[in-house]
Amino acid sequence: MASTPLNNRLTMAMERTGQWVFSQEIPTDVVVVVGEANFSLHKFMLVAKSNYIRKLIMESKETELTRIDISDIPGGPEIFEKAAKFCYGVNFEITVHNVAALRCAAEYLQMTDKYCDNNLAGRTEDFLSQVALSSLSSAVVVLKSCEDLLPLADEIVQRCLEVATVKACYEANFPCRSPPNWWTEELSILDVEFFGRILILMKQRGAKSLTLSSALITYTERSLRDLVRDHSGSGVKSSESAVDGGADLRVQQRELLESIISLMPSEKAAFPINFLCCLLRSAIFLKASTSCKNELEKRISAILEHVTVDDLLVLSFTYDGERLFDLESVRKIVGGFVEKEKSMAVFSGGDFREVCSPAMHRVAKTVDAYLGEIATYGELSISKFNGIANLVPKGSRKVDDDLYRAIDIFLKTHPNLDEIEREKVCSSMDPLKLSYEARVHASQNKRLPVQIVLHALYYDQLKLRSGTGIDDRTIPEAAATRNQLQADVSLVKENEALRSELMKMKLYINDIQKNNSGSSHGNTSSKVSSSGQRKHTFFSSMSKTLGKLNPFKHGSKDTLNLDDGVDITKPRRRRFSIS
Repeated sequence: MASTPLNNRLTMAMERTGQWVFSQEIPTDVVVVVGEANFSLHKFMLVAKSNYIRKLIMESKETELTRIDISDIPGGPEIFEKAAKFCYGVNFEITVHNVAALRCAAEYLQMTDKYCDNNLAGRTEDFLSQVALSSLSSAVVVLKSCEDLLPLADEIVQRCLEVATVKACYEANFPCRSPPNWWTEELSILDVEFFGRILILMKQRGAKSLTLSSALITYTERSLRDLVRDHSGSGVKSSESAVDGGADLRVQQRELLESIISLMPSEKAAFPINFLCCLLRSAIFLKASTSCKNELEKRISAILEHVTVDDLLVLSFTYDGERLFDLESVRKIVGGFVEKEKSMAVFSGGDFREVCSPAMHRVAKTVDAYLGEIATYGELSISKFNGIANLVPKGSRKVDDDLYRAIDIFLKTHPNLDEIEREKVCSSMDPLKLSYEARVHASQNKRLPVQIVLHALYYDQLKLRSGTGIDDRTIPEAAATRNQLQADVSLVKENEALRSELMKMKLYINDIQKNNSGSSHGNTSSKVSSSGQRKHTFFSSMSKTLGKLNPFKHGSKDTLNLDDGVDITKPRRRRFSIS
């Protein structure tokens, strides 16, 4: 069998045992078994210090007890070796790393001062009181060593928790070392259960939410290093080691993440939003519970005005930055923020349909820029794109230039969309709220549907005719002219359709004339006369119909042929016909 580190340590322990047994002249009379290690010792030396071994020998049914198995002793062979050394009077070092295990072994072996003066239990108690529990760092190390000693170490754990809590609260308020949050690094080595108990005790002592959140952030960065990383917003891509982990590792990470989230203080603004976004991405990746993800989404939504594009991108992409996550979380976050802003607007006596607070303006601009980033991915569907774009109230965008940029990128990435699909993509944008430069670009953009191009062109023509400059960044007349513009565009489309039908009719009549050219003159004259009558009737009706489709009928400001002094809001009655 190949040797292992454990076997090597056990062999060394047995060799050392032979070296410090005080006399080779007196043969050993008992073998103490601890796991895979065997210690050849003397009964009278062990009985002098250990009441537990004395009882085993006294109560044994065997005449000569030569083998004692105490494999369940706390600390295993290494700690028993030190306990045996103490029985033989051999010096060894007590440290913060082994004092808890030695104390538990002393209790297990009943090596107390009640049985024998200056016994092992008393020695470990002196070290705990005078050294181990005198500082935060040493108390945390002792507490860490107790993780595998429960429930025997419950009393030591409680003492360590109290010391660590008091020291951490003092350091948080009156730091004596640099950096000021050094104490959070000390606590981060603990198991999440012990760490959580310290946070609860700190809160009971009046620690502030920002103090607790600082400790949680440090703990999360250390315990979930590969998942919660680069939350400063420096990029989307992260370590691949988190993705390459096995199923067991993911289960452990998921349980740890859910425990961390359960420890968060109730104040929503206690954590920076970029840290929360990294946590939510980890929760999505690890398939955490719905309640866990909902809690993070609510916290992010509550402070969304501080979000950056990079923060939202962290939520949206896998760890390699190559694929989109499900964007449902982003939709919930933005939707929750909008609902909060609407509620505040109603409470303030405003109109919930027109949310235009400074925070909403910032979020709208960020969301539009975010859409421009994710629009480059072909897997993004129209419904998901519009699902996020339409969450932002239209009144929250001062101009739609950023949204237009995102739409243009989406159309460029998805070149095979038909006219109806392109109109759906553009439905979230208001062409009248584009800047002059954006309208010029839109009017020449072949990727846009015809209706959007007509909107851009018609609006500039309308501004020119009314004598208003078109180089404006804000459009106060947009709301007033929107309905007229939509009606006029609809009339233009109908007009084009009628022109097409007219051309078809002309071609049809010409075909009839050619087909009947070989008939008799009388019949031909009769048919031509009849066709002429029908033709006259058709053109008359078309003229009347097109006259009704006058695009300047309802107050459009066509001032090209009007004399000075004429009220342009009520244009003269004119006849428009095509014949």
